[in-house]
Amino acid sequence: MAAQNFDVIVIGAGPGGYVAAIRASQLGLKVAIVEREHLGGICLNWGCIPTKALLRSAEVFHLMHRAKEFGLKADGIGYDLPAVVARSRAVAKQLSGGIGHLMKKNKVTVFMGTATLPKKGTVSVKTDKGTEELTAKSIILATGARARELPGLEADGDLVWSYRHALVASRMPRKLLVIGSGAIGIEFASFFNTLGADTTVVEVMDRILPVEDAEISAFARKQFVKQGMKILEKAAVKKLDRKKGTGVTAHIEQAGQVTTQDFDTVISAVGIVGNVENLGLEALGVKIDRTHVVTDEYCRTGVEGLYAIGDIAGAPWLAHKASHEGVIVAELIAGGHPHPIKPNSIAGCTYCHPQVASVGLTEQKAKDAGYQVKVGRFPFIGNGKAIALGEPEGMVKTVFDARTGELLGAHMVGAEVTELIQGYVVGRTLETTEEDLMNTVFPHPTLSEMMHEAVLDAYGRALHI
Repeated sequence: MAAQNFDVIVIGAGPGGYVAAIRASQLGLKVAIVEREHLGGICLNWGCIPTKALLRSAEVFHLMHRAKEFGLKADGIGYDLPAVVARSRAVAKQLSGGIGHLMKKNKVTVFMGTATLPKKGTVSVKTDKGTEELTAKSIILATGARARELPGLEADGDLVWSYRHALVASRMPRKLLVIGSGAIGIEFASFFNTLGADTTVVEVMDRILPVEDAEISAFARKQFVKQGMKILEKAAVKKLDRKKGTGVTAHIEQAGQVTTQDFDTVISAVGIVGNVENLGLEALGVKIDRTHVVTDEYCRTGVEGLYAIGDIAGAPWLAHKASHEGVIVAELIAGGHPHPIKPNSIAGCTYCHPQVASVGLTEQKAKDAGYQVKVGRFPFIGNGKAIALGEPEGMVKTVFDARTGELLGAHMVGAEVTELIQGYVVGRTLETTEEDLMNTVFPHPTLSEMMHEAVLDAYGRALHI
């Protein structure tokens, strides 16, 4: 069969790949995309979107129990776990279908199958109907990542779950162990804890949410403990004894002592590894470092015409980073001159309760980098909208360069902070100073007023605390 020729071939139809395909097509290029499982990738089908649907159900359930606080009555409150899961899957299915529509609208040719790169400029796709040979001057790797598995802690779908098993939970855990307190682990811990699971989180680092500002992590920890979670820091699960049909005995080491605890369910959330195997990358001369493709600031691999974006290309492992890289590469291939991505201006969001969001340097990292800093804080309890919403627990924190007034970082914990953080992201992108933010008029009453107050506080000018 003769090879089909394209200007660009994208391998992987997740948030990086499908956006790259759309943008390349918009720029007049003939584009093909290869996907082995679902359009939309892990994010849309098994990550960002369905987890948010689950967490929304948990949030509504939590609010129903607080009805009396708002002068309302709600009797016989309960939940139907299969229905909660079904709604989550329906949301993912709807959006996956939407990606298919976008591919047709933008005249992107879709190949469902497994891709390999037998030589430079060539992609071989094994489909249900046989093998397709595709050629292109430019190829974009967007194959994403998968859950890391540690020896002895492998998921089996029965007693030990990965994020995929947790998303389609067939039963409600009674006593749950979550290994890892990054975004994935803490979101599932928050979801199941809210629905009533006796939840324990084990984190090997000295604090939960270890990539966040230490002050924000400590605030979040306090709220989780208040909600009934048990959190073990500087601890490690050394071994799991699985008793089929009954549960798991976890051997947990902390402070040099190993103790055992029994659980009926374990969720392993100990990071990710890039999907770099079986593509033929090594033979092409692609450099791989700890399961991730090494690239330059424009996502070039060093092999002519071959690019890598998203999770396969390394941290930060975020869908919105992947999408933006997809746009950059498409514009570069089309002859444009896009700006390289700035990792420190990409927001990170964790959708637990309370939510956590951040951008830029933490206070400690700013100091470690040699900055003299000015730090501002403002609590939710000082904000009228937060009190009216019944969400007075939270904090906004800003970190500035004392010499130049540059906004080095912003960190938040509390209701809807994953929506608020973008204001600071825009500020960093525009190289905003403290003076610009101080002179911006924020609408009242809004949660965003706390962003203003946190800036004012860094310079001793807070008005409402």
